[in-house]
Amino acid sequence: MIRLTDITLTFPDGDGRVTAVDRVSLTGRPGTVTGITGPSGSGKSSLLAVAATLIRPDTGQVLIDDVDATLLDRAEAAELRRTSIGIVFQQSNLIPSLTAREQLCVMTELGGRAGRRARAKTSARADGLLDAVGLADQRGRRPHELSGGQRQRVNIARALMNDPGVLLIDEPTSALDQERGASIMELILRLTDQLDTSTLLVTHDLVHLPRMHAVLRLVDGRIADPVPAR
Repeated sequence: MIRLTDITLTFPDGDGRVTAVDRVSLTGRPGTVTGITGPSGSGKSSLLAVAATLIRPDTGQVLIDDVDATLLDRAEAAELRRTSIGIVFQQSNLIPSLTAREQLCVMTELGGRAGRRARAKTSARADGLLDAVGLADQRGRRPHELSGGQRQRVNIARALMNDPGVLLIDEPTSALDQERGASIMELILRLTDQLDTSTLLVTHDLVHLPRMHAVLRLVDGRIADPVPAR
């Protein structure tokens, strides 16, 4: 589970500071997708960066599986991201020289040595995740050989490689057409349910909001009127 409590985040702006997130609280529970929407510049991506422990807020608390991330130093926060948080950025940022399978396997090699048994387990998990996202037959292809929707599926599978309890997704359909975007949203909802992750998803695409378990709308960094969801 992830819980953000009374989060405020500001940035320098000339002689003063501008408020990007203003006293926002939310809870993402296992097996649910919480949508975060709002106009450009409303603080959506800033809030997601705080949730990902990439930015420390001015005030407030970020609880991830009962760990207060705001109390961690940089190395501890990086370890928490590696073990407990999956992040899907707007751009897939896949490594051009690696196959789809290798994109996933490299995730478990970060921060430690892997023996033969561990490598076999890693390969099996990578194959299982690629199968789950519908790319079992594309595991040997490199990014330039995949469509935009396929690259985003690899991106999602990579974020799930270390079995995180929290999945954070930024605008997963922004570069896709309506049909491929709907397919990606269906995939996220299905995997969230199957893997019991607590998923926070930033989107500007209002057509997908009714399928989410909860939705909050940000305007000028603050939570506005609730958006109906299921």
